[in-house]
Parts: sequence; C-alpha cells; structure tokens
Amino acid sequence: MYYREIAGETVSALGMGNMRLPTFDGQENRIDRDRAQEIIDYAMAHGINYYDTAYRYHGGQSERFIGEALQRYPRDSFLLASKFPGHMMVKKEGGTVGFTGGLAGWPDSTVEGVFAEQLEKCRVDYFDFYLLHNVNEKSLGIFEDEELKVLEFVKRQKALGKIRHLGFSSHAASAATIDAFLTRHEGLFDFVQLQLNYLDWILQDARGKYETVARHGLKVVVMEGVRGGRLAQLPEAQMARLREVRPQDSAARWALRWVQSLPEVAVVLSGMSTLEQIRENVETFSAPQVLTPAEQALLAEVADSMLDLVPCTACRYCTEGCPMALAIPNIIAAYNGVKNGDFMARYDPDTAGDAMDPRRCVACGACAEICPQGIDIPAVMAEFPELLKKAPRR
Repeated sequence: MYYREIAGETVSALGMGNMRLPTFDGQENRIDRDRAQEIIDYAMAHGINYYDTAYRYHGGQSERFIGEALQRYPRDSFLLASKFPGHMMVKKEGGTVGFTGGLAGWPDSTVEGVFAEQLEKCRVDYFDFYLLHNVNEKSLGIFEDEELKVLEFVKRQKALGKIRHLGFSSHAASAATIDAFLTRHEGLFDFVQLQLNYLDWILQDARGKYETVARHGLKVVVMEGVRGGRLAQLPEAQMARLREVRPQDSAARWALRWVQSLPEVAVVLSGMSTLEQIRENVETFSAPQVLTPAEQALLAEVADSMLDLVPCTACRYCTEGCPMALAIPNIIAAYNGVKNGDFMARYDPDTAGDAMDPRRCVACGACAEICPQGIDIPAVMAEFPELLKKAPRR
C-alpha cells in the first residue's frame, strides 16, 4: 500500500467504502457481519487506514457495523469518515428536521441529534473526516439554511475536536455550483469528495468539477472510481482492446489506475464486497501505476463508445421508495446491455419476475427525485420494452 497526504494526514491511497458490504439475500439493511468483518480485517492488515461510511448507507446499518468492526483496533490506527445527511432532509418547525428519499419515515431529529447519533453508532468520540453529504443544487437550501445553521454547527464541532477535517461530497449537476459554494465558504473545507472515473470525466463533467476543486487548493477523495462496478464489466469488444495492451489487467484495474493518475487525488474509495475484490485492489495500490499517454487515449476511446448509456452506479437509492419494488439498477444494467450490443436475450420481462419488469413502473417519479445521477428513470423504464422489441435475439 502506498500513501498520500490530505489535510496534513497520511492516508492510504485506497480507502474502504462501506456502502456495498456483503448482505444476506441482497437486503441492504442485513449486512453479513462475518463476511464484512473479514474484509475489514484484510484491509487493516494490508495498510488501508481510511474508512468511509454515511448516515443512510445500508439502511442506516453501515455506521453501526463499522463502529463494531473497528473496535478491535487502536483508535489511532484508522481514519474514520462519515457524512451529515442534509441532502435527505426537510426543515420543520422549531429547528427540527424530517427525512425524505431513502430516509423517508425515519423519526424527526435535529442537526445536533443526528451528529450525536452518528458518533454513538460509530463508537467514537470524534470523526477524522466529516462531510456534508451531497452538496448539490437541491440540497444547498438545507446546508445554508439560516435557522438550521448546519455550517455553524460543523464549524463548532471542528473547534471542539469532534471533527478533525471538514469536507463535503457532491453529485452537483454543474461545476459552477461547487465553485460558488467553495467561494462563499472559502477556508471552511479541507477536502472534497467527487464521483471521478474515466467515463464521467466527459459524461458528467467530472473534469470540470475536479479542476474546480483543485483551483481552490483542495485535495480530492474519489467515489465511484469503477462506477459502482459498471467499469469492471466492459463489453468483450472493449475489453479485448485493453487486453492487447495489458493482458494481465482487469477492467477494474484499468479504471483505478486512471484515477491514480490524477495528481490532486488523495484517496480512492472502493466499496469492496468480497475478499477477491479487496485482494485485487490492494495489489493495484501496492505502488503508483500512472497511465501512459497511450493508455489514457485508449480509455478515452472506450469512454466515447459508452456515452449513450444510462449513467447508473447501482447505489440503489432509487429502490428504497419504489412502490412497485422494482430492482431498478438491475433493469438499467440490462437496458445498458442492450444499448451496448452485448445483450444476451435470455432476459424476457414476461419471465424475469415482477422486480425485473420495467412495464410495472407507474411513473411516480420517486426514484428520479432521489437519484444522485439525475437519471430520468421513468423514461428509461418506458423506453426499455420498446428497445427490447428491436434487440437481436440470440
């Protein structure tokens, strides 16, 4: 494992994301603690010292799990990051907050109450890194609300030592939103967490967002470096081109090496759900492996061939409020398979089961409202049956 610097801390270049831990029967809030603990133990044994979680991950169970999993290790042997869920909050009377999206139905709370709950669940007295979760065009109103005073609160917690380094994550639609937020609060933040990968570099202007953060003199923590696994499973035609250059490297390693090559990146988070994944990633981060100009050009060509795909990262936020219990990320993966031309027509909505039938979508829009990528999910569900009619049968 090699290390980099961020906000005066020495951090492992690979960080452990805790949004995609192994679960029982695919149920997000039922973490398989034995298997997940094996992954954490492997991470600690191989030099990973940065652990990222959030209030809503795994239906609220991620913070509790990571708090338990790290109890066996000295507090100064790891760096813990969590996030304030303002992007899923609505203001209520008297300074209280309610929850929306994937947190809809959770009991009302306060800014202070949420933070205290997070410390308790994580079994720590302080967070090494603490973020405002998903600062974007819709959530700015909560984070900058003059009555809730979220920014004043986190600034006070930093002064008290309960937050050592303050940052924010963002899926903002525009780099200008990030630029304006950093300008209004110049000097408050120590780092920014961005969705960065070679596809979103163009598809979602990740380049503009990255360069904006760099101009403000801040380091970047990377999320979705492999795009929720999407860049780990390339179509065979694209994978064949990569194998011609580096026969031994997986698609995931190509994606992670691309992110490694960005000079302002300090930590690359990976939501590793198996020992096989973490073993490969630890090997990838055993030393810097910067891409050559020719390799960068090749990945740019691969990205160009994928620009008409739906940019789903399988975060599964959309599934939590779907009244029809559709497996939306799985349906979108099948949709992208058709668009890619590598679709195996074994999939049939008549036989795939209710959760995999896009025709059952009622277009309520709950999924689109919460999607960090801004995908018009009902439109995809409506288009998919028509696309299937035109797909070649194999």
